[in-house]
Amino acid sequence: MSLDLVGFLIVAAATIVLALMMVLAREIVHSALYFAGVLIGVGVIFFVLNAVYVGIIQILIYVGAVVVLILFGIMLTRRNILLG
Repeated sequence: MSLDLVGFLIVAAATIVLALMMVLAREIVHSALYFAGVLIGVGVIFFVLNAVYVGIIQILIYVGAVVVLILFGIMLTRRNILLG
């Protein structure tokens, strides 16, 4: 087995575990952070597959913008509205 295959398998397994944790998380903030981990894992998989530009765009656009926007939306929502 080559080093690229081992790296790919490790990152793919970590991404799958983070995706399962994202779905099974009780707190929405934890779910959003796991979602960021999944998107970073997908970006790293693109790097391993020599699609560097797509990996950079994946990390910059999705992790840098979308996840931060989701976290701001969660943090700015009042908790008593969500519970009531």
